[in-house]
Amino acid sequence: MSEILVVDDEPGIRELMREILEEEGYEVRMAENGTAARAALDAKTPDLVLLDIWMPDVDGVTLLKEWKTQGRLTMPVVMMSGHGTVHTAVEATRLGAFDYLEKPVSYKHLLETVKKAMESRRARPTTTGTLDQLGQGETIRRLTQRLNLAIGAGLPVVLQTHPGAGEEIIVRYLTPPNAASIRVEQPALLADRPADLLTEAKGGLIFVPDLSALSSMQQKGLALLIARRSEFSVRVVVASPLALAQLLAQARLSQELHDQLIHAVVELPTLHSRPEDIPALAAQVLEDAFVRLLIPPRRFDDAALVALAGYPWPGNLAELEALAGRLALEAGSGPIEADTVETLLGIEKETASQVGVDLMLHLPLKDARDAFEKAYLIALLGQCGWAMSKTAERAGLDRTNLYRKVKQLGIEAPGREKEPAGE
Repeated sequence: MSEILVVDDEPGIRELMREILEEEGYEVRMAENGTAARAALDAKTPDLVLLDIWMPDVDGVTLLKEWKTQGRLTMPVVMMSGHGTVHTAVEATRLGAFDYLEKPVSYKHLLETVKKAMESRRARPTTTGTLDQLGQGETIRRLTQRLNLAIGAGLPVVLQTHPGAGEEIIVRYLTPPNAASIRVEQPALLADRPADLLTEAKGGLIFVPDLSALSSMQQKGLALLIARRSEFSVRVVVASPLALAQLLAQARLSQELHDQLIHAVVELPTLHSRPEDIPALAAQVLEDAFVRLLIPPRRFDDAALVALAGYPWPGNLAELEALAGRLALEAGSGPIEADTVETLLGIEKETASQVGVDLMLHLPLKDARDAFEKAYLIALLGQCGWAMSKTAERAGLDRTNLYRKVKQLGIEAPGREKEPAGE
């Protein structure tokens, strides 16, 4: 249900608008002045704001300008006034207001304007592609939700990174469709020409790959860039190998920049923290490697997938891709076996089976058993093309028990819905 925030200092108007809008199926929150409107926006970003211009504590145009400067003008705002002038309407539109309504607002005009504003929000594409290259499990779904919330709120995003975890995939996803994406390879540009970066990236994204490497002057340039991002409709994404609190404690991050960035910190999950994604990712990167090299494709056997799921992956996705490239050059024509994988990964033969156990020693027995069963079933299902009958036969399970176990562990086939248990 779409939510509308009505900001007006006249109780009668607020109540009337709430009745009209709720009858049309909208959820309505109300604020009696600018202070209450700020608090309402802090609590939750609505889908639309109906904002009165003349209020006792702060006028609506000032509030609109404030939201724009802060990069929080991520929803359509319709201005309202009983003392409107052409100048006021033009100024509000210039600042980013979607439309302007004169009081008393007619029932029909109100609903038409609200409908158009809602349609404009729904029609606006926000991201490019998906994060499927990182995986399709629950961890990546939660990551996608957090990123979408951050960009929906207009916040600069901080990616707390790990080596090879796939930050370039995140940056590509966060770049608006058909827009520029500027990677700041020379940090000196932040100090010397931040406005030029904004102009070059207008409507797109600016990515700063290492916050910890910036000098104090470069940080000031980044702070200025963040403060002016809404003027150029630019998204700002910053990567850091260290937590913001750690950089601040080490005097490597200014308090001003820390306060601008702290609201949307997203940690990239490591590969070994989500073993459920590894079989499908391994199969895909291996296929991609064979395609690049124009070599007839091969696949991993079941034991190899188990070995891959149990390996700690210190280099994350980049290490998996490098392994796939090496495997594609190995001689042979049949399935790639666990021995080959273990040799290339440098896993000692006698300790290979211990790797997965070591990764789960911090878990209670039940959780470790569930983690193993989930990784095992995902690997086996992948090998069987997600055919439940075939998987049940190879696992030595009754098909009904397999369906129950798949549902219990939250396993879903990549790119498709789970097969109904009754089929």
